[in-house]
Amino acid sequence: MENLAQIMPLRFREQMGVFLQTPGIEEIRIRVGQPIELRCMEKNLWLSDCITAQDIEEMLTFISQYSIYAYEEEIRQGFLTLEGGHRIGFAGQVRLSEGKISHMVNIRFLNIRVARENKGCAGDLLPWIYRNGEFYNTLLVSPPGVGKTTYLRDCIRRISGGGEKGKKICVIDERSEIAACHLGVPQNDLGSRTDVIDGCPKREGMLLALRSMSPDIIAVDELGGEEDGDMLRQVALSGCQIFGTVHGKKLSDLERKPALRTCFEEQLFQRYIFLKKDDKGRRSFSVFDQELKNIC
Repeated sequence: MENLAQIMPLRFREQMGVFLQTPGIEEIRIRVGQPIELRCMEKNLWLSDCITAQDIEEMLTFISQYSIYAYEEEIRQGFLTLEGGHRIGFAGQVRLSEGKISHMVNIRFLNIRVARENKGCAGDLLPWIYRNGEFYNTLLVSPPGVGKTTYLRDCIRRISGGGEKGKKICVIDERSEIAACHLGVPQNDLGSRTDVIDGCPKREGMLLALRSMSPDIIAVDELGGEEDGDMLRQVALSGCQIFGTVHGKKLSDLERKPALRTCFEEQLFQRYIFLKKDDKGRRSFSVFDQELKNIC
């Protein structure tokens, strides 16, 4: 949390230092003209004063370590990962070039996703995807903010570090959110047999992993892009297992994603894990097999 305190506007820093000690903080929402909101597991907190455009400009200076242009590409993509794994999302006015975002200006809204390893959270889930040294191709499904990346990370750590039967895992960490690498060194514990390809697009990263790292399992976050289905098929046909996540609430959400149609038709995944969170922040999961039958 010390990293987060250091990027806050100076006039809020002392107050935020106290608020950041609140247990269970999941997000910090910064919106121009509104007070800072801390979204916690069981309740939300608000600071009294409203954020100004000048406050946000000050935060951007601290976030970029006084060189906003050095992070122009990350900001254009809409997010940046801090040391420690905290992820900052940006919203504001965009500039287009040939129909695509060229850069972002007048950033006035920030969403800070607070990183937390939460070791052991996937203990009940693990036996459904990993038994007697055998891993089932698995897709974790949930809406944003429920914790699929946290569950993915904990499963990777336990499968990779599973004694003599532990698996070699290569993590394709496109958004630097799973391993939270800083200068190439993972800040999160991913187990003793895990390699990380950081900041690389999923397709190129999976190809690189197959060519160079001989993994037993390739782990990748937030699937669903146009080319993901064909790439997943190629990975599966190469004899490598797949562990991925995707946004969604129910099976019908996945069936409407063209990139995953091949996965359904060819039953590439043996397990679909649907995570959900209740109003008090408690998580639960449901398990479906390759034939989309509910088995847990």
